[in-house]
Amino acid sequence: MAAAEQMYNLIITGVGGQGNVLSSQLIGQALVGKGFFVTIGETYGASQRGGSVMSHIRISSRKQLSPLIPRGKADIVMGLEPVEALRVLTVYGNSRTVVIANTRPIYPVDVTSGDEKYPGEEEIQSALKGLSRKVYSVPATEKAMEMGSAILGNMIMLGALLELKLLPLSPAEFRETLARTFREARLETNLRALEEGKRFVQPG
Repeated sequence: MAAAEQMYNLIITGVGGQGNVLSSQLIGQALVGKGFFVTIGETYGASQRGGSVMSHIRISSRKQLSPLIPRGKADIVMGLEPVEALRVLTVYGNSRTVVIANTRPIYPVDVTSGDEKYPGEEEIQSALKGLSRKVYSVPATEKAMEMGSAILGNMIMLGALLELKLLPLSPAEFRETLARTFREARLETNLRALEEGKRFVQPG
């Protein structure tokens, strides 16, 4: 009897400069290496650094899927920026979606100029919880800055994602992909960030 098809719909969202696209490419490469079919669709807001970026990652054990996840069909939302996570969840999430969200906001220009108001942390958390099955909040940016570079936030978030075992990909398998991508000092730093990520979540 043939094994049932495994399908996963993951959205990684954030703003330009957070390493969103690299994160999706690394996850895709690692899963393709395991024999999965992976389709990645990228959508962008404002083209400059700081605009919204969303990566649709569609994974199947049997066939290539269309590049964009249908509305309401995301299994996992990984938000590198909290309001971007909420924005994506309202469109693509459902009552079974699991959310992993960075806690540090990045304020858009209309907020810093005073034209718009950015919601408070409690308001964001309440909305995320009301629209999903489970929310994991990760202080990725704060930890990354402690490690010396805010850009490591994406790797900390990936460490949390992999620790939750929501994808058919182990941290050890992902580390092999990193070893093929980065050299020496940069590899070591990214591996440390990946390890830090798992400290902020507990599977289940």
